[in-house]
Amino acid sequence: MIPKKSVNVDSAEELICTSRFGSFFGVPQPVFDRVWQALSSPESRPVAYVSMEIGADPDIFHPVQDFLRVQGGAKSENPACLRQIEKYLRGPRKIPNYSGGLGVLAGDTLKSFADLHMPVFAVSLLYREGYFSQLVDSRVGQIDQATQWNPENTPSLFRLEDPDKPGEPLELTVPFFNEYDHPTEAKAHVWMKMEISEELDYFVPEFLLDYSIPSSPPWVREAGLRLYSSKSDIMKANQRRMLGSGVLPLAERLGLTFGTIHLNEQHGVTVTLHLILRQLEKTLGPNCRSCMSDKDILAAADEAAKRIVYTIHTPVKAGHDRFARSLYTGISHATGCRILDLLANDPESPHEYNFTAFAMRVNRAVNSVSRLHRDVTRKQFPEFADKIRAVTNGVHHLTWISEARARIFDNTDELLGWRDDPGIFGEARLEEDPAFPGRLKQAWEEDNRVLVAYVNRMLSEHRALAETTWIDPPNYLSHLKQGEGSLLSPGVFTIGFARRFSTYKRADLIFEDIPALADILLQNNWRVNFLFAGKAHPQDEPGKSVLKLILDNQEELYRRSKGLARLIFIPGYDMKIAKMMVSGVHTWLNSPKRPLEASGTSGMKAAMNGVPNLSVMDGWWVEGYHEGQTGWKFGYEGPIRHDSLSEDPATLLYGEDSRSFYELLPKVLELFYARPDEYLKLAVNNLRLNVPIFNTHRMAAEYVRKYELRLAPETEARVLGFARLYKSDSCDWTNPQAQQA
Repeated sequence: MIPKKSVNVDSAEELICTSRFGSFFGVPQPVFDRVWQALSSPESRPVAYVSMEIGADPDIFHPVQDFLRVQGGAKSENPACLRQIEKYLRGPRKIPNYSGGLGVLAGDTLKSFADLHMPVFAVSLLYREGYFSQLVDSRVGQIDQATQWNPENTPSLFRLEDPDKPGEPLELTVPFFNEYDHPTEAKAHVWMKMEISEELDYFVPEFLLDYSIPSSPPWVREAGLRLYSSKSDIMKANQRRMLGSGVLPLAERLGLTFGTIHLNEQHGVTVTLHLILRQLEKTLGPNCRSCMSDKDILAAADEAAKRIVYTIHTPVKAGHDRFARSLYTGISHATGCRILDLLANDPESPHEYNFTAFAMRVNRAVNSVSRLHRDVTRKQFPEFADKIRAVTNGVHHLTWISEARARIFDNTDELLGWRDDPGIFGEARLEEDPAFPGRLKQAWEEDNRVLVAYVNRMLSEHRALAETTWIDPPNYLSHLKQGEGSLLSPGVFTIGFARRFSTYKRADLIFEDIPALADILLQNNWRVNFLFAGKAHPQDEPGKSVLKLILDNQEELYRRSKGLARLIFIPGYDMKIAKMMVSGVHTWLNSPKRPLEASGTSGMKAAMNGVPNLSVMDGWWVEGYHEGQTGWKFGYEGPIRHDSLSEDPATLLYGEDSRSFYELLPKVLELFYARPDEYLKLAVNNLRLNVPIFNTHRMAAEYVRKYELRLAPETEARVLGFARLYKSDSCDWTNPQAQQA
């Protein structure tokens, strides 16, 4: 998408900016100075946004690259500028520091913070081996490989320099303790990714701590290599400590201040431990460890809580960090463990510290990520039920709306200003414009052709690789000879499914009864493409088994349907593949066991392109369904009971929910093939009803209330406008539209 210019930038040289921490590229110097000043000012009450992963690959949202292309690219006589231009136009486009929805949500959130000119900086880790790279073999299933990447050559990413040693990396010291209660120091270099607004007039810095440097102890270097490394419990615990314990030293070293620390999940909650310790030292003095009482600790926790906002993202037990008390005693000082004894206790598991419970206890605001998730979280944590509110997730509309759709929106008078304000889709009378549905259809067909072409190239490459490598192609169609029905055709009804492979997400649900599924297609000669993608965590063997089942079902489904059904698995899922899928498919499938999908932002990305969802009534879809105007629902929809939260295979409702899907599928296919104009109305309804709600501009505006930010009048007025679009925490379940004020 080509950005508008609200700042007077005429050449690439004007995007060079400097500070005492080095030289950067992406915004004019006055913009850089204004942002840094706001982040350094206590009066602004900035926000420190802490997340274990941040997904913001520069290959699907790239305002600086777009600007350079418009300006003719490499026209510069400045060697430093030319190096940056080369990076942005031809450098690597991946920053593999995310695993899935949580990280991509973090990236989308920061983009909206930048668009809204909010004083926020983010803190995360830089993983030299990123998240794992996925190979898929039809016989073996998923094969995990370490990811190698080069942050030095990646656009939008800059290593900070030491102001006292020009040209040398800034080295941050982060204190830890060992089992003997003795201090030990970890060292980290600091990288800054600039999340730049579409108009190049603001940015949000993401500070990534790189612990994998020679001056850090070996156990620190190893723990910092890979995202969500689960080689051992102690490594997992150390990785969480490296995130949370780095926040305060980082802010102090850079001269940044904050009024709020936003914990995006509990991974960085050890920052709260440090806030409590500092408060104890403030009230009791430097010898507080020898004289503090439990009452003192709780009072200090109450003070620390005033600075914490916490977002919980999952009801799944495996998503909550728990560590054995005996383990933590060996990696933390006695005072820290004493605080955890009081605040991280878990009645269900007395021998463990529950870090989700810790985060729940110490905050001034806690929120779920959808209304249904709010109610589920209240059942899981009844002692905190009164303070748990909902802030339903969103996605960054400028990132996820396809280029083809964006061109249509840019040339639709009713949508003038949609880039700045996604709420305009709710005001536009698109259904009254006789030409709009046809233009939308053309864009949809273009995106479908792009996706199909990508899949066909992949299938052909896999067929060729089978002759030169040991990898057995992960798709049945790649085993067929070219021309024997071995490729996909555009225009065929295409169902998309892409997310982490975990048992409760039930990726294989719709293949529970392949003969029944094939009969539906044969009876009406309906052709269907099923496109699946996603990764299972390297230590999640049950999740890997589900992925393998997708591969194993391909041939049977193809043969039983006589080639009408083609099931494809796309390896190496990332943000670029996600964008192709959410815009190129005809419906987006989500089939978790209700209510274990807290939100499910991939379906929102499809809705941003008008693509209807075909989903269990879980997560965001309870709010986005709109009585069938935007897609379809299937599966169990009853009350949430205690056994609803179980992931035991016997409780996953495969039979009941798959039958519900088979009953619904003929209606969906009949509408698509026999009544395409009515199908298109669902797409228009998604733009009208769901784009204004499920975007991160609206979500960010809801967080502003919790942040207690002091905003400039024009910024505050704009943010309030987005806050009026939707009230996530409303109890009106019967009419979501009624909450659009």
